[in-house]
Formats: sequence, C-alpha cells, structure tokens
Amino acid sequence: MTAPQSSPAAPLPALPAGLPDITLHAAEVFGLDIDLEVPAYSEPSEHVPDLDPGYRFDRNTTLAILAGFMHNRRVLVQGYHGTGKTSHIEQVAARLNWPCIRVNLDSHISRLDLIGKDAIVVHDGRQITEFVPGMLTWALQRPVALIFDEYDAGRPDVLFVIQRVLEVEGKLTLLDQGRVLTPHPAFRLFATANTVGLGDASGLYHGTQPLNQGQLDRWHIVATLNYLDPEHEAAIVAARVPAFATEAGQAQLRAMVQLATLTRAAFIQGELATVMSPRTVIHWAENTQIFHDLGVAFLVTFYNKCDEAEQPLVAELYQRCFARELPHGAG
Repeated sequence: MTAPQSSPAAPLPALPAGLPDITLHAAEVFGLDIDLEVPAYSEPSEHVPDLDPGYRFDRNTTLAILAGFMHNRRVLVQGYHGTGKTSHIEQVAARLNWPCIRVNLDSHISRLDLIGKDAIVVHDGRQITEFVPGMLTWALQRPVALIFDEYDAGRPDVLFVIQRVLEVEGKLTLLDQGRVLTPHPAFRLFATANTVGLGDASGLYHGTQPLNQGQLDRWHIVATLNYLDPEHEAAIVAARVPAFATEAGQAQLRAMVQLATLTRAAFIQGELATVMSPRTVIHWAENTQIFHDLGVAFLVTFYNKCDEAEQPLVAELYQRCFARELPHGAG
C-alpha cells in the first residue's frame, strides 16, 4: 500500500523517532467538508490496516476519530453492530499510515493478556524465565492506535486495567516488575461498544454489561455511528461489485438496501435476532454474481442464518421489496 498523498505535504518540525512526519489535508483524504491538517506518517508499516478505496466516511464520527489521533483523545465509538465502528477507525488509520492493533474483549481475555506475564523462553539453548509483555504493555510503548472491540462486554477486572491508561498521561504500573511505563507520544486508544455503557435493557446484546461510571467518564469523546443512508450504502455496494453499477443493477441495489433497512428496523424492535449489515449486503451482491440468482444468493447469504421462527417474516420482507416470492426451499 502506498502512502497517502498530501497536497501539498507539509513536513512537521524535527521530532523524536516514531512520531508523525507529514500532515495531510483532511478534506482531500476523507472526502468530507473538514478543514483540518492531520498529522500522518509518510511510510506505512506492517501494522497499518489495508486501505479500502471505496470506504465512505461519516462526518461526525470521522471528526471524533481524527480528534483522537490529532489531540491524543480517548475515543469510544458506540452503535449497533454492522454499522462499521471498528472499520471506521481502521480506515482513518490506514489513510494516516498509523499502525493500528485490534483486540476483541471477549470473556477469554484476561489481565495477563493485556499486561503480560513471566514465561519460560529459550535463549542460546538455555531455558530462562522472562517477562513477556501483553498487548496493552506492548502497544503503550509504541506509535500504535489500539482498538478495544466490544468494550462493554469486557470483564470488570480487565476494564480496570484499561482504566489506568485512559488519562492522556496515564502511566501503567507493572506491580510484579516494579516498573512504571510511560505511554509513547504517538500511542492512541480507541474502543467500540454496542451500548453506551448503561447495559442492555433491550436484550439485543447478550453479554454486555453496565460500565463503571468513573471509567466511562474517563473517555474524552463518545461518538455514535448509525447505519448509512440508503443512497450511500448502495453506492458502496456498487463500488465493491461493479456489475451492479448499471441502471438495472442500481434498481436491484435499491431494493436490496430497502430490505436491509427493514431487517434493521425489525431487529431494533426485537422482531429479528439477526440483522443485515452493509457487509451482508455486499456479500449478497457478490454471491449473486456466483449463483446468478438474486433470491438464491439471499437464501445462502442471510435467510439461512435466521432462526426458523423468524424466517417467515424475512420471506415476507423479501416479497415486499421485490414483489415476488423467495425461490423454492425457503420456509
């Protein structure tokens, strides 16, 4: 992946190694009406996410994420799953050539996974005990944007470890090592969550839990990312699957996005346990090219993932959008 282009590139003053070395015009890089000069790296590294040229940025969410990169703010992005919370952060990082690491806070992530632990390693043919840093300890000392996915599903003991570094100057104390780690000047911290830390009263996100309000208060910026408007979503799918860029394909795409929108409304109302994300619509379009049948592709992409009790509703929504029944085998 080539480095993002700045027009013109404005070198920053001489800085310690590991800090951004150019600035980029945000309006040109992100295609939004944002008048900002954003620090970036001129060359990518192995930890920079792959760039998606067709990605569409939400203005307010992009501003929040850029504030995190520019001013070292801790940013929490909240929204329904499938809205692209994590990919939004990654795609901003990709355009800035900023190294980015993603950690999913599932129930198996422990304090030791974040901080590190003593382990037996082999050096020069001899076994010795050595401290192996965890992901947080490793990232904290490097120019890395660390993303904690599913933050509201993390275990309380794990979240209290993260709480220590939520302040900009937040230092991490390694009690077993007797060391205090100071964050690298280009270390950035982000998180995504399906709820805003108040727990899940709707029952849509099992496993999430209320966040400690003292910890929630330490996040400098909380952004909410909703689903794209239908026009932009259709444009994204057409960019990923050029066969739908024709007039007939655009008509199909509008119906596909309409169906996805209806499933999201049903999901929010608790009528469906499965929702069509923009990614699902892209997969549906891609599978249509494989099966040469829109209905069959819908069956294998989304319908078969739904609970049997919900499939009649999904079939009804399909009929409403396409004015025809699903192919034989549905229901």
